[in-house]
Amino acid sequence: MEPSKTLRIAIQKSGRLTDKTINLLENIGLKFDGYKNRLLIKSMNFDVELLLIRDDDIPEYVQDGICDLGVVGANVTKETSAEVTVLRDLDFGHCRLSIAVPKSSGITSVNQLDKKRIATSYPALTQEYFRKLGLEAKIVKISGAVEITPRLDVADAICDLVSTGGTLKTNGLVELETILKSQSQLIQTKKPISAEKTELINKFLVRIEGQQLAENSRYIMMNASKSALEEITKIIPSLNSPTVLPLADANMIAIHTVIPIAKFWEVMEELKNAGATGIVMLPIQNMIN
Repeated sequence: MEPSKTLRIAIQKSGRLTDKTINLLENIGLKFDGYKNRLLIKSMNFDVELLLIRDDDIPEYVQDGICDLGVVGANVTKETSAEVTVLRDLDFGHCRLSIAVPKSSGITSVNQLDKKRIATSYPALTQEYFRKLGLEAKIVKISGAVEITPRLDVADAICDLVSTGGTLKTNGLVELETILKSQSQLIQTKKPISAEKTELINKFLVRIEGQQLAENSRYIMMNASKSALEEITKIIPSLNSPTVLPLADANMIAIHTVIPIAKFWEVMEELKNAGATGIVMLPIQNMIN
């Protein structure tokens, strides 16, 4: 059978990364005719198909070459020790894998958990963490609802994913240590892939990079006197040299540029003090650097 030329990407069937993964793909121009309750869906305008499976299975499917790419949390890839290539972080699905204990336990240090029961859905990462500390952990593998195990006297502590910490507080738990910071990643198989698929992956990466750049940048427009241009140019942390346009008033100019969103609020007051007026900030749909 001739190998398929269609790029196959494994994504989470349902969970915290699913909708954000689909949103990313749609934002870079891929179109899908729905994805709910489906296992395999083909893009309507790009030679890509999505395989929707359990997130725990994604690294293995990519490792074995069943899928060329996968979108999965770094925590899952590291837990499975899959032989894959991490192409890039995707900047969503941020969380941390942390050790937590009951607030009432009086435990304030991980060292106090030597020979204690640790409930977790990540036994490999948890065991490795305690091993490096020279401590013995009695791992209790749990598939779900890890945070309730201390109340049921199933475990003395837990090692679980934390996003906001609200679930821990609800269950009377406090964090001791973070053992891994995680976010979604794009991973690629190490199996041989065709030149056609390699070309598709390169196009795919360019689109993702453009989308991420756009999300973290803003288009800025402002007016200023010609005499203020040099000072304003020094302040603007632009990706490239700003665009300068004449205005009806011969002594005034319009300055257009793109800057990182995080920097805008830092320099806004400086821009105003330098003489910038009518400052407008606009979102960017996509951009190629």
